[in-house]
Amino acid sequence: MNSKLKLFLALACLLSGWTTANAADDAAPAGLWLTEKGDARIQVSQCGSTLCGKVAWLRDAIDPATGRPQTDSKNPNASLASRPMIGVQLFIGMRPAGPGRWTGRIYNADDGGIYESNIAWLGPNTLRVEGCLGAICGGENWTKVGGR
Repeated sequence: MNSKLKLFLALACLLSGWTTANAADDAAPAGLWLTEKGDARIQVSQCGSTLCGKVAWLRDAIDPATGRPQTDSKNPNASLASRPMIGVQLFIGMRPAGPGRWTGRIYNADDGGIYESNIAWLGPNTLRVEGCLGAICGGENWTKVGGR
Protein backbone atom coordinates (compact mmCIF):
# COMPACT_ATOMS: atom_id res chain seq x y z
CA MET A 1 0.00 0.00 0.00
CA ASN A 2 1.37 3.42 -0.87
CA SER A 3 1.93 6.02 1.87
CA LYS A 4 -0.79 8.42 0.62
CA LEU A 5 -3.40 5.66 0.80
CA LYS A 6 -2.23 4.70 4.32
CA LEU A 7 -2.47 8.34 5.41
CA PHE A 8 -5.94 8.66 3.89
CA LEU A 9 -7.13 5.49 5.67
CA ALA A 10 -5.63 6.64 8.97
CA LEU A 11 -7.39 10.00 8.66
CA ALA A 12 -10.66 8.30 7.71
CA CYS A 13 -10.44 6.07 10.80
CA LEU A 14 -9.61 9.02 13.01
CA LEU A 15 -12.49 11.09 11.65
CA SER A 16 -14.97 8.22 11.95
CA GLY A 17 -13.92 7.79 15.58
CA TRP A 18 -14.46 11.49 16.18
CA THR A 19 -17.88 11.35 14.55
CA THR A 20 -18.86 8.31 16.62
CA ALA A 21 -17.73 10.03 19.82
CA ASN A 22 -19.72 13.15 18.94
CA ALA A 23 -22.77 11.03 18.08
CA ALA A 24 -22.53 9.39 21.52
CA ASP A 25 -22.35 12.84 23.14
CA ASP A 26 -25.39 13.94 21.15
CA ALA A 27 -27.33 10.79 22.12
CA ALA A 28 -28.26 12.28 25.50
CA PRO A 29 -30.29 15.45 26.07
CA ALA A 30 -27.58 17.11 28.15
CA GLY A 31 -28.19 20.69 29.13
CA LEU A 32 -30.55 22.92 31.04
CA TRP A 33 -34.30 22.26 30.70
CA LEU A 34 -37.23 24.44 31.78
CA THR A 35 -40.22 22.58 33.22
CA GLU A 36 -43.58 23.02 31.52
CA LYS A 37 -44.87 25.35 34.28
CA GLY A 38 -41.64 27.37 34.06
CA ASP A 39 -41.09 27.04 37.80
CA ALA A 40 -37.81 25.09 37.68
CA ARG A 41 -34.78 24.45 35.51
CA ILE A 42 -33.30 20.97 35.56
CA GLN A 43 -29.68 20.26 34.64
CA VAL A 44 -29.61 17.01 32.65
CA SER A 45 -26.33 15.20 32.13
CA GLN A 46 -24.93 11.79 31.32
CA CYS A 47 -23.74 10.02 34.49
CA GLY A 48 -21.92 6.92 33.31
CA SER A 49 -24.58 4.68 31.79
CA THR A 50 -27.50 6.60 33.33
CA LEU A 51 -29.09 9.97 32.77
CA CYS A 52 -28.97 12.43 35.68
CA GLY A 53 -31.29 15.36 36.25
CA LYS A 54 -31.01 17.73 39.18
CA VAL A 55 -32.73 20.96 40.17
CA ALA A 56 -30.54 23.88 39.08
CA TRP A 57 -32.91 26.84 39.50
CA LEU A 58 -36.30 27.63 41.01
CA ARG A 59 -38.52 30.56 40.05
CA ASP A 60 -39.43 30.89 43.74
CA ALA A 61 -36.09 29.98 45.26
CA ILE A 62 -36.93 31.66 48.57
CA ASP A 63 -39.73 30.29 50.75
CA PRO A 64 -41.94 33.30 51.56
CA ALA A 65 -42.94 31.76 54.91
CA THR A 66 -39.36 31.48 56.18
CA GLY A 67 -37.37 33.90 54.03
CA ARG A 68 -34.89 31.05 53.50
CA PRO A 69 -34.13 28.89 50.43
CA GLN A 70 -36.84 26.40 49.44
CA THR A 71 -36.33 22.97 50.99
CA ASP A 72 -37.47 19.48 50.10
CA SER A 73 -40.22 19.84 52.69
CA LYS A 74 -42.57 17.23 51.18
CA ASN A 75 -39.93 14.49 51.43
CA PRO A 76 -41.24 11.76 53.77
CA ASN A 77 -37.68 11.12 54.97
CA ALA A 78 -37.30 13.65 57.80
CA SER A 79 -33.52 13.78 57.37
CA LEU A 80 -33.96 14.94 53.73
CA ALA A 81 -36.90 17.31 54.25
CA SER A 82 -34.64 20.19 55.30
CA ARG A 83 -32.18 19.90 52.39
CA PRO A 84 -32.21 22.76 49.87
CA MET A 85 -34.18 21.99 46.69
CA ILE A 86 -31.43 23.39 44.49
CA GLY A 87 -29.23 20.38 43.74
CA VAL A 88 -31.82 17.68 44.45
CA GLN A 89 -31.43 14.75 42.03
CA LEU A 90 -34.75 13.97 40.33
CA PHE A 91 -33.76 11.12 38.00
CA ILE A 92 -33.00 7.78 39.65
CA GLY A 93 -31.42 4.94 37.66
CA MET A 94 -32.54 6.43 34.34
CA ARG A 95 -31.22 3.89 31.80
CA PRO A 96 -31.44 3.87 28.00
CA ALA A 97 -34.58 2.16 26.68
CA GLY A 98 -34.05 2.78 22.96
CA PRO A 99 -32.98 5.69 20.77
CA GLY A 100 -33.79 8.94 22.58
CA ARG A 101 -35.61 7.12 25.39
CA TRP A 102 -34.79 6.35 29.02
CA THR A 103 -36.63 4.54 31.78
CA GLY A 104 -36.11 4.51 35.52
CA ARG A 105 -37.63 6.39 38.42
CA ILE A 106 -38.25 10.05 39.16
CA TYR A 107 -38.52 11.97 42.41
CA ASN A 108 -41.50 14.34 42.54
CA ALA A 109 -40.73 17.14 44.98
CA ASP A 110 -44.37 18.31 44.83
CA ASP A 111 -45.49 15.29 46.86
CA GLY A 112 -42.24 13.62 47.96
CA GLY A 113 -43.04 10.48 45.96
CA ILE A 114 -40.81 8.37 43.73
CA TYR A 115 -42.46 7.05 40.58
CA GLU A 116 -41.59 4.84 37.63
CA SER A 117 -40.59 7.16 34.84
CA ASN A 118 -40.10 7.43 31.10
CA ILE A 119 -38.17 10.15 29.31
CA ALA A 120 -38.33 10.74 25.58
CA TRP A 121 -36.16 13.21 23.72
CA LEU A 122 -38.59 14.60 21.15
CA GLY A 123 -36.11 16.90 19.46
CA PRO A 124 -33.30 19.32 20.21
CA ASN A 125 -35.61 21.58 22.25
CA THR A 126 -38.22 19.22 23.75
CA LEU A 127 -37.91 16.55 26.43
CA ARG A 128 -41.01 14.56 27.47
CA VAL A 129 -40.80 13.55 31.14
CA GLU A 130 -43.41 11.17 32.55
CA GLY A 131 -44.10 9.69 35.95
CA CYS A 132 -46.21 6.57 36.25
CA LEU A 133 -48.38 5.08 38.95
CA GLY A 134 -49.09 1.56 37.77
CA ALA A 135 -50.18 1.68 34.16
CA ILE A 136 -51.26 5.31 34.32
CA CYS A 137 -48.62 7.84 33.27
CA GLY A 138 -48.76 11.60 33.27
CA GLY A 139 -46.10 14.02 32.26
CA GLU A 140 -45.01 17.24 30.73
CA ASN A 141 -42.78 18.61 28.02
CA TRP A 142 -39.64 20.44 29.10
CA THR A 143 -38.03 23.08 26.89
CA LYS A 144 -34.30 23.47 26.35
CA VAL A 145 -32.85 26.64 27.85
CA GLY A 146 -30.29 28.44 25.69
CA GLY A 147 -27.93 26.69 23.31
CA ARG A 148 -26.04 23.47 23.71
